[in-house]
Amino acid sequence: MSLENDIGLIRQAPFFRDLPNDQLRLIAFSAVRRDVAAGGRLFRAGDRGASGFVVASGAIELTTGTGRDRRVLEVCEAGCLIGTTALLVETKRPCDATARGVSAVLEISRQLMQRMLEEHPELATRLERRLAKQVSGALGELERVRQKLLQIGSD
Repeated sequence: MSLENDIGLIRQAPFFRDLPNDQLRLIAFSAVRRDVAAGGRLFRAGDRGASGFVVASGAIELTTGTGRDRRVLEVCEAGCLIGTTALLVETKRPCDATARGVSAVLEISRQLMQRMLEEHPELATRLERRLAKQVSGALGELERVRQKLLQIGSD
């Protein structure tokens, strides 16, 4: 794939959507393309997370559990970012990531993101606002679920 195509893929991920072209170009140029065979693992739950992945082609299935307890959390297709947290902080992978068919991803290292955030403080501010909004939305959803559970418990 061309650098321009990779920039377009990365831009599809909401996390990167508002970045200027020069920053997207740096990410795309520094990203490592990884091919994943059908059924191949991108990572396993508990692995150290030091990068994020933008799906370039195919589909990556995120799952927890094994056997009968296995549960699909999400199926990520082209333009989807996997591992947002690992781009920003040291973390362990919370789930398994397995290719549904022949797939490819662009791996973006946390080191690159940290360098970009240090060199472009306005980017750090923009991402902080976006993440705060996402966390606030998630907390609102959790509160709605809590209220519903309280209603069920009082019936």
